Amino acid sequence: MLNKEQYSFKDYLNKVLAGTASGIVIGLIANAILGGIFKALIPYGSIFQTLATVVSTMQFITPALIGVLVANQFKLNAMQSVIIGAGTFLGSGAYAVTEAGITLVGIGDLVNVMLISGLAVFATRFLEGKLGSLNLILLPILVGGGIGTVGLLTLPYVSLVTSTIGSIINTFTTLQPLLMAILIAVAFSVLIISPISTVAIGIAIGITGLGAGAAAVGITACTAVLVVGSKRVNEKGTTLAILLGAMKMMMPNLVRHPRIVVPIIINAILSGMGAYLFNIQGLPQTSGFGIVGLVGPIQAVEMGAPLWTVIIAYFVLPFGGAVLIDILLNKMLKVYEHDIFKFVPAAN
Repeated sequence: MLNKEQYSFKDYLNKVLAGTASGIVIGLIANAILGGIFKALIPYGSIFQTLATVVSTMQFITPALIGVLVANQFKLNAMQSVIIGAGTFLGSGAYAVTEAGITLVGIGDLVNVMLISGLAVFATRFLEGKLGSLNLILLPILVGGGIGTVGLLTLPYVSLVTSTIGSIINTFTTLQPLLMAILIAVAFSVLIISPISTVAIGIAIGITGLGAGAAAVGITACTAVLVVGSKRVNEKGTTLAILLGAMKMMMPNLVRHPRIVVPIIINAILSGMGAYLFNIQGLPQTSGFGIVGLVGPIQAVEMGAPLWTVIIAYFVLPFGGAVLIDILLNKMLKVYEHDIFKFVPAAN
């Protein structure tokens, strides 16, 4: 039976966002929770090396997971869903072709992943019922291979979004240190709940020192606000997932309720000031993580910050600030209701 239901652009956007949010959580959460633990246990047994490799590698199939879950949002069947997942992965930028073969390089460009998954769904729905007995042969070619190829063609242009944002953030590093720390913290706090990869930007612009520390603290400021808001309206598992690093699962909330950035920005300003005050340092490869796996705090300690200042900068200020800001904006000024933090999972 053909699916004749019509969807508007807004419907497509919301369903793609919902599928993407769930796919990111599924793809990244295992490594976020267990990756650091397994790596620390490697000296005690070779099995932990294997386990660390497995949970780390799982991240690379995130684009395929997103494609399947986006298809699921549109109630497509199993075969259609996995073909859309394949096409999304092929056009994601999650792999590179070298002389040595194909190398996995990350989770791809999320903006392109969303674009290609949406196009793949559109193409699949358009072709539904038109291929007859050749459906099993032609659908993987047209949607899997064809839309995947489109993704590779659009990738360089879509990636300009990330590089342009990176260039803008890079100009902040030339400013007075306090202003730089605040602006970088704010920028990364907002980017972490957008489709833009904070890790990619941090590495691309080579941000280091106080700038990298402020970026990580800014991400933590966003995490704290989401945790405080989420615990009011979501199940404990959702809030725990956010705390452990799944902030991007709140991307649909950013689109539906843009005012969610108000408490995030205010907390990022406060936290950025803390990063400056306590001279929190970092490296490009740690700037986009925040407290995920304790990557940011550990790096700050390794670069000379006293443990007590790291605890204040990464935990006391962001989470204490998030609680106070929530009281001010929710209970006193009525800027928002906690429903803006409600996570809507992908449809079953």
